[in-house]
Amino acid sequence: MTSRIQIEKISVDHTLHHFVNSEILPGTGVSPQTFWTGLSVLVEEFKPKICHALEQRNRLQSAIDGFLLENGNPDAETQTRFLRDIGYIEDAPPAFSVSTPDVDAEIARIAGPQLVVPVNNARYALNAANARWGSLYDALYGTDAIPQAAPFAPGKHYNAMRGRTVVRRVRLFLDETVPLLLGSHAEATQYYVHHGELHVKLECGRTTGLRHPTQFAGFQGAPREPRTVLLGNRGLHVELRFDRESVVGRTDPAGITDVLMESALSTIMDCEDSVAAVDVADKILVYRNWLGLMRGTLTAAIPRNGSVMTRQLAKDRRYTAPDGGSVTLHGRSLLLVRTVGHHMFTDAVLDEDGRDIPEGVLDAAILSVTALHDLRGDSDVKNSRTGSIYIVRPKMHGSKEVALSDAIFARIEDMLSLERNTIKMGLMDEERRTSVNLAACINAARERAFFINTGFLDRTGDEIHTCMKAGPVIRKGDMKTTPWIRAYEQRNVAIGLECGLKIGPHGHGQIGKGMWAMPDRMADMIEQKGAQLRAGASTAWVPSPTAATLHALHYHEINVGSVQHDLSHRAPASLDELLIMPLASDENWSDEEIAHELDTNLQSILGYVARWVDVGVGCSKVPDLNNVGLMEDRATLRISSQHVANWLMHGIVTATQVEMALARMARLVDEQNQDEPGYVALSTHQDGPAFLAAHDLVFGGALQPNGYTESILHKRRREAKIRHNIEDVSHFEPELAAV
Repeated sequence: MTSRIQIEKISVDHTLHHFVNSEILPGTGVSPQTFWTGLSVLVEEFKPKICHALEQRNRLQSAIDGFLLENGNPDAETQTRFLRDIGYIEDAPPAFSVSTPDVDAEIARIAGPQLVVPVNNARYALNAANARWGSLYDALYGTDAIPQAAPFAPGKHYNAMRGRTVVRRVRLFLDETVPLLLGSHAEATQYYVHHGELHVKLECGRTTGLRHPTQFAGFQGAPREPRTVLLGNRGLHVELRFDRESVVGRTDPAGITDVLMESALSTIMDCEDSVAAVDVADKILVYRNWLGLMRGTLTAAIPRNGSVMTRQLAKDRRYTAPDGGSVTLHGRSLLLVRTVGHHMFTDAVLDEDGRDIPEGVLDAAILSVTALHDLRGDSDVKNSRTGSIYIVRPKMHGSKEVALSDAIFARIEDMLSLERNTIKMGLMDEERRTSVNLAACINAARERAFFINTGFLDRTGDEIHTCMKAGPVIRKGDMKTTPWIRAYEQRNVAIGLECGLKIGPHGHGQIGKGMWAMPDRMADMIEQKGAQLRAGASTAWVPSPTAATLHALHYHEINVGSVQHDLSHRAPASLDELLIMPLASDENWSDEEIAHELDTNLQSILGYVARWVDVGVGCSKVPDLNNVGLMEDRATLRISSQHVANWLMHGIVTATQVEMALARMARLVDEQNQDEPGYVALSTHQDGPAFLAAHDLVFGGALQPNGYTESILHKRRREAKIRHNIEDVSHFEPELAAV
């Protein structure tokens, strides 16, 4: 039986208690008594409020279920009137603007890519933190951003023809981004600094400079033969690296061996959708890695070429300024952290009645006190330059739940003797009731809000669950073209801009867009993802450091500040449009279409739970039916399981069809994962926790509050840990798309 420490009105697992007291608190200025007593007060005050909020969610959904059973697919006026009557639609607040203080430039003033990574894996967390800078040469050479058919195939050895194609592509980028006064960067034979200006010799013998001299930001090395030249554009930086002895540099007329891009300006260290943390041991791993990031001490051993290298956080980058002074640039992403939602509870700490406490309260308290190492420490690896803590709160429903998070943060600030609004709040616009009331939600945290973000998959899962009783929904692939999705994405930007979440010299926050889910398809990403910036986003999620480097191209191409200025006069799409339910108007799908839709959903579910439940990996690149690797996390699981549950409820598919498809897709998933370490075959273990999790998610999906998957996943993962006698899963590192 777990040993516990009784403190005031809570009892704490002894391993968590020891970890916090011995590893987290020393150096923060916060005593164990202050922390644990403060946590006890937090639990006593906020657990009843959180439970009440969850009961309100259930009451609203029950009312909506009854209304839809009676009315089917009602017209907009009837639906809106009903939702207002039950309190689902709130009154819009008077005009306001967010006033969040001390927001770092990476969020408030500069537009750039954002990574999301599971913090429980040190190697991936370090990769993401260090993805502030990435090689554009490597990103183009190693992906399909450059065609990979012969004779341009990368191969096992350096392909000089492919290399020349990469160099030409990068020179074109330089000409578009930091153009020369005369000629092209492709004609350059030498770069040097003279009297504080960048000079470029051309192959024709002439010397030129930058068309916009202020884009020269600094250099390293001797002025006449610099090792690097730093260029700037739209707040981002590009570094030219010179080495005439390198494989690439010796064939380059100017000796350029690489071009580095300032890439992932910020990274969300995730404790939620991409993490499988089901018990105290898992949570300690999450918290310990966040501690290492905040102290600047996190390391990871990386096997390479028969030896082991140690990865650590990158240092800041220092250059000589054009005027002879010094320039220091951040060497790492600005790190944010995402807690779990209000609906999650943990037995790591129990209340006075011996019941689990809200896990989001525990997360917020421990993550915040851990961040004091960054705010008060003397490490030369600094995260926030403004003394802020950035916490993203997911899966909040309506403004009262946002206000609840705001109050929790305020109590934690008091407990830690922090100034009010030191802890900033990011709001995930991924639940229907938040989308409907977005302005009220932002207003509830207007003095600490720094971020809003659309989450297409979670939002679609909640949409399906909300309208579950109205009728069968359209096919999953058709969701992106529905009126409500267009309204959702447009309203998120329009309302965010109305509320002052725009970048600029006096900015307070950012507007984000969702993830590119195909990490192997970078050519498509380059072609398509710029649309998110043209729609007004100042950041968008990418699945890897390489993707961040390539996505950074869009931020040089598009002036996001100007786009937001132009869009700030555009009214939000109508609420009526947002409330159009994605119901099928014509259900005459062929048997083949129905079978394919079922297979697509079930293969995705099985591929994901096989790793989540049996291996403890919360986010991974799962091959789809066509063996295209898709980044899967709990959000994708939510939409797939809700979709099948909806079609089951309305007779589009039968239970027998689903059972047969589950067995068939289990065999396919086994084939796709036969070489994965730690993989347990699904087809021969249909009584195992992973297969049962998939079964539960589908056949019990309609009964899960808001369609969430966590309760089923956690139950089955705990069973798997007992069955496989797993205590520490940190040694498992299957391929992960997020980094």
